[in-house]
Amino acid sequence: MSVAPAYVKETSRIMSARGALLFVQSIPGVKYGEIVEIDLGVETRYGQVIDVSRDVTVIQVFGGTSAITPGRSVVRFRGETLKLPVSLDMLGRIFDGLGRPIDGGPPIVPEDYLDIHGAPLNPASRVPPSEFIETGISAIDGLLTLVRGQKLPIFSGSGLPHNRLAMQIVRQAAVKGTGEKFAVVFGAVGVAFEEASYFIESLRKMGALERTIAFITTASAPTVEKLALPRVALTAAEFLAWRYDMHVLTILTDMTNYCEALREISAAREEVPGRRGYPGYMYTDLATLYERAGRVHNKKGSMTIMPVLTMPDDDITHPIPDLTGYITEGQIVLSRELHRKGIYPPIDVFLSLSRLMKEGIGPGKTREDHREVFAQLFAAYAEGQYLRELSLIVGVESLTDRDRKFLAFADEFERKFINQGEYERRTIEETLDLAWDLLAMLPEEELKQISEKTLKKYHPKYRKSRQ
Repeated sequence: MSVAPAYVKETSRIMSARGALLFVQSIPGVKYGEIVEIDLGVETRYGQVIDVSRDVTVIQVFGGTSAITPGRSVVRFRGETLKLPVSLDMLGRIFDGLGRPIDGGPPIVPEDYLDIHGAPLNPASRVPPSEFIETGISAIDGLLTLVRGQKLPIFSGSGLPHNRLAMQIVRQAAVKGTGEKFAVVFGAVGVAFEEASYFIESLRKMGALERTIAFITTASAPTVEKLALPRVALTAAEFLAWRYDMHVLTILTDMTNYCEALREISAAREEVPGRRGYPGYMYTDLATLYERAGRVHNKKGSMTIMPVLTMPDDDITHPIPDLTGYITEGQIVLSRELHRKGIYPPIDVFLSLSRLMKEGIGPGKTREDHREVFAQLFAAYAEGQYLRELSLIVGVESLTDRDRKFLAFADEFERKFINQGEYERRTIEETLDLAWDLLAMLPEEELKQISEKTLKKYHPKYRKSRQ
């Protein structure tokens, strides 16, 4: 946090304390989001104004309200919002939810202090996302293509390998082209201690740490720190994108923990609950985070966001994934059925979608055959899935030779295309070539989504005859 040169206002008229909330008699001029210093005599705590009315100001205290005594403790309003000290030296470092180093390294010497709530982008200055980001994961690059400036969440469930997938994307993601500066900002919200240790160790071991900034807060951290972390991470990402023209991929996990913290504070403030007890403004709150993604006219950099959330009871209609789906441009859904089969990453390609994929594929971006291969893979896998269900009723022996080929294709598609090693990185060319090898299992007359010109150029049979 930045240090204010002088205190603006102070009071000792504390009315009550409840959990992490402090209720103070209002004084004129106090602003929403303002940083507060609470002097206990023996120590100083910080907080943030989260509600202002004519009679009461509600302060969210970092570290809880124990030992705060009405009449004795002094509350000082600093006249500024929470700000993050930013510098290019943050790359390769690990911080907590308020931007304080937790990797044993020295404090950052800041180039600037930026408000964690960010500056709103003028809608007229936005550029439609259209440039490919290569994650090195076939199911994403080939079927759910991520583009620069997109918001593409990962919907997971308890026990599914979303953390491993997030780390793999951090490790492998890159932009195509020469001379492009690429960085990853990783934020972990309210994770268990074991998960925090896993993230920290993974980041230290991987070769991509020098281009990564990580923010990690555990489940035992103050609620306000969990609420601040996504905004702190996005502020660091904006600094790299708009100040240093970098293409930044921000991965935030687990946004369900963020929403639970939001619900906890809402309940403490005794607000009228919305769906399943979550505050009615949760949609707006999430939108203030996700809409920070994008591209801007006259700026070379870009902001891409991949939030990860676990769906309670695997319910995709739960308010958290439901509202996230309205705000973002698609979703990657992990399948428990594929996970049981031992397939990693267990991506359900039928429930998943990238709405901006068509803008980021094709000649000069991925490859000229990508669009047709994508359509054919989906069509053939859907046919294979239908026949898989049919065979459970009538038996495999009742299927025709043509049907059995589609059934075999569906099995191979899951085992070879979706399934991929955690440390295996495939280029988009390797992904598309693998897709062609699988499509070669089917009769040519069944490849109805592919033009004859593309077929003659890329089908393995014709490719080998030219060699």
